[in-house]
Amino acid sequence: MLDATLDAIMKQMAANPAPKLWEVAPPQARAMFSAMRDMFESKGIAIGKVDSVEIPGPGGPLAARLYTPVGMAGRVTPACVYYHGGGWVIGDLDTHDGICRMLANESGCRIVAVDYRLAPESKFPAAFDDAYAALVWTAANATDHSINPNRIAVAGDSAGGNLAAAVALHARAKGPKVAFQALIYPVTQARADTASMHELATGYFLEKASMDWFCDQYLDPGADLSDPRLSPLAAKDVSGAAPAFVLVAGFDPLKDEGKQYAAKLKAAGVQADLVEFDTMVHGFLGMSGVVPQAAEAVRQIGKAMARALD
Repeated sequence: MLDATLDAIMKQMAANPAPKLWEVAPPQARAMFSAMRDMFESKGIAIGKVDSVEIPGPGGPLAARLYTPVGMAGRVTPACVYYHGGGWVIGDLDTHDGICRMLANESGCRIVAVDYRLAPESKFPAAFDDAYAALVWTAANATDHSINPNRIAVAGDSAGGNLAAAVALHARAKGPKVAFQALIYPVTQARADTASMHELATGYFLEKASMDWFCDQYLDPGADLSDPRLSPLAAKDVSGAAPAFVLVAGFDPLKDEGKQYAAKLKAAGVQADLVEFDTMVHGFLGMSGVVPQAAEAVRQIGKAMARALD
């Protein structure tokens, strides 16, 4: 059963309909998403320190934020490179600031949040290339930022989970070593045709039409949907990937592909813990101001990350 608070919010939204993401231009969609996150996310989450950093990217400098957990200033810690969600089209450092603050504190890791290039201005594989560049930079500059270079994780939600999974696969051969991956309601197959994608196509924040629009913005016509940089679930071999924590939501069109990827990792001998928040919707980690399950989910991810990187 859908969480009562979320059910009430969605009924209120249905009674006062706003334009859908796919009905507006990307700049307006970004503004709408930012306004929604500002409405639902907790404010003033304590953090040890936040530093603005610049990462050299293949298409130019990338803005990033380095979050130091409370009580960890001056201490060497593991790190997690975090990729924000938003269908490769929307979202930024501000929309995911609350999640990064909570995850830093719960995991005891420094979080490197990266503002990768967005579509349609930058098509696939721009976001992936930036995501991988951020991992490489974090490992190469670990000592300068009190990071243990042998204890680096990747994480992300939605499209960010897609980037984290793809980077984790890519880094197996190319390096640097990824010690853990946290995939939060991830996109694992572009243009997925799953039961949940159809059964939950409308009415639960993320809709199938939004996913189609995101893919239209991110991909050139005729893009190879089996490219593992785009669709980790389509990778022929996922053995040797980093241990994973995969979180899915019960009322999320992406639920099935998240579960399928966790099963694929397990079948290849990769440790993969699957956790389902069965009363939640896609994007609920960004709703910590209205649903307590958001903070609980981040707590579980953080504890799993801390154990893996200990």
